[in-house]
Amino acid sequence: MARRLRPVGLEFAESAPLRLVFARKVSAPPETVYRALADDTAGWPEWFTAVTLCRPTDGADGGKGREVRLKGGTRFWETIVAADAPQRYAYRVDESNAPGLRALLEEWRLTPAGTGTRVQWTFAADGTAPFRIAMKLGRPGMGRAFRDAVTALDRRLTAANA
Repeated sequence: MARRLRPVGLEFAESAPLRLVFARKVSAPPETVYRALADDTAGWPEWFTAVTLCRPTDGADGGKGREVRLKGGTRFWETIVAADAPQRYAYRVDESNAPGLRALLEEWRLTPAGTGTRVQWTFAADGTAPFRIAMKLGRPGMGRAFRDAVTALDRRLTAANA
């Protein structure tokens, strides 16, 4: 059953009790990566294997949002809180069925790196003590999922531009 989470703003990316930050360089330019993140939401399952569905919705307070489903049945209803092309894309989770989760914001920062892009993903969360412990223990797996996803995204973008 989905629960309403605490609404948070962009500052939560820096102040959250639990922050997991991962970065990787890709060959595509920031504008191309940004479009894949922000404009092609339906394409997320093609490169982020943990995601089984990602579709645009109306977010909280009438803004833009997304519905996201993950393998294993976790669901998120999100509001996009930053769509600053081509540097930043961020969203907060308004409702979820994830146990122990109280607040979640994810921020994608894109910076030029030569002819490519440095992609940085911040997973900023608050939750019960067991949730925070599980997430800290799961950090290596989340890092691997991020690396695999961004590598697959880079391959997808390179193939599309070939």
